[in-house]
Amino acid sequence: MGKINVGLIFGSKSGEHDVSLKSAASVYRAMDKEKYNIYLIGITKEGRWAYCNCSPESMESGDWLDYEIKGAKINIIPSSGRRTGIELSDGSLLEIDVCLPVLHGPYGEDGSIQGLLEMAEIPYVGCKVLASSLAMDKAMFKKIMVFEGIPQVDYECTTKNEFERNKDAIVERIESNLTYPLFIKPANLGSSVGISKADTRDELIEGMEIAFSFDKKIVIEKGLDVREIEVAVLEDGDIKVSAPGEAISCADFYSYDAKYLAKESETIIPANVNPDQISIISDLAKKAFKAIDGNGISRIDFFIENETGNIYLNEINTMPGFTKSSMYPKLWEATGIAYTDLIDKLISVAMENHAKSSAYACC
Repeated sequence: MGKINVGLIFGSKSGEHDVSLKSAASVYRAMDKEKYNIYLIGITKEGRWAYCNCSPESMESGDWLDYEIKGAKINIIPSSGRRTGIELSDGSLLEIDVCLPVLHGPYGEDGSIQGLLEMAEIPYVGCKVLASSLAMDKAMFKKIMVFEGIPQVDYECTTKNEFERNKDAIVERIESNLTYPLFIKPANLGSSVGISKADTRDELIEGMEIAFSFDKKIVIEKGLDVREIEVAVLEDGDIKVSAPGEAISCADFYSYDAKYLAKESETIIPANVNPDQISIISDLAKKAFKAIDGNGISRIDFFIENETGNIYLNEINTMPGFTKSSMYPKLWEATGIAYTDLIDKLISVAMENHAKSSAYACC
């Protein structure tokens, strides 16, 4: 069998563009070049797609577009019987067997690109359209978890339109149902972008205005004294859950800066969690992953309340950070799957799942 042609997609219009560059560069370094032909497909912050031949260092620095292959066209939708691929200026086509969209946030993790790849009938790593969109929208995700009976912290949701029409009533509703401190989050962003902590009404309003600068819908959660515990999920017919890890922030909470910029934040793997708590977290992770109809990959985040020991589901990330130092690969490394082997497994699962889906579609 020859090499597998992989379209490694990175960047995008999302506010998490720079995180994607770091993840994709790390993945590119780790991929077995004897096993894969890797085609680098970048998406600019303006949404333009480009095929390039750049180094992972150029990817990380944001200079990757300087290495665009001029005249190349990215054919996503097959036409005239031709497979999805990259058409070069001489008319030849670099065919793609599977896509690895290392994209975070809107346009990459919310079902948008997943739908495009479904239409192109090309295998891709990660959750499908439904799971991606449900997990990305924190408001809808919480409703599904309520229906499934999965414990979460108390929360409220509102929209920018509601807030602008009747700010006082919205704030009073939140304060009557939740107690400070509160955490305010855009409904459709990840990597802790746009999240604020509020201890007063003024801080609540300010935090809501910040969140609304990123999204038209936001979630407000009751703050608890908790530990942040994360597990990695890998689906390959069965749903496997990794050993747990703990994220310890150098700040009041795990903000974007604390997560990606501060050297003082740390992770502990495996987390110091008792066997009963590990069992509960593993069961809840599988239940939540099934509830959204997950595929392939996810990192699932939990809270353990310090005072009571109660466990709450926080969120599911269907394309978590993927640098070698990111929690998802580190959790699997601690569980016995090395970084390069993990990438191999995810690509293999994507191709196997696509083959099964195609077989069902033909029946």
